Amino acid sequence: MDKAQPNRRGFFKAVAIGSATAAAAVATTLAGERKHATGPAADGDPKQAGYRETAHIRNYYRTTQV
Repeated sequence: MDKAQPNRRGFFKAVAIGSATAAAAVATTLAGERKHATGPAADGDPKQAGYRETAHIRNYYRTTQV
């Protein structure tokens, strides 16, 4: 039995650290995307935030109709 046996405590500790690291990476990425966004939604105007249907989108929807 010279082979080291992994213990449960170490496993769960590694999972917790990995999850926290992944969450921090996602949060940092999302914050960076919001910071570099352009247009009215980035200015904080709530009337302009959200989905905007443009001519390009209307054309796409028109081409997908059966």
